[in-house]
Amino acid sequence: MKKKYFYITLFLLFMFSLGAAAQESRASSSGKTQEPIDGLNIYPNPVSTGRIYITSKSAENKDVEIFDVLGKRILQASLSSKELNISSLTPGVYIIKIKEGEASATRKLIVK
Repeated sequence: MKKKYFYITLFLLFMFSLGAAAQESRASSSGKTQEPIDGLNIYPNPVSTGRIYITSKSAENKDVEIFDVLGKRILQASLSSKELNISSLTPGVYIIKIKEGEASATRKLIVK
């Protein structure tokens, strides 16, 4: 009986290791690499004022998207300055995606 459980456990470990290897190869073979934004700074975070400031070393326009934790896009804007009005967001945790030229970055944003 112990031998049977040993083989079942061994089989399950083997199957899970194959699944993990398949996921790693799929992620690396997508060919899409994310170039980081040089000197990116998002402040204040957590935010309670209804405004956030997004700065970087470059003066390029920034395309900003904010998603809720379920992945639904809540806000989309293109910034030529560093200030973004987020007063329409309810308190919670969000994901902010910033694209500047070919570079992009994703961060967590907390609204109080």
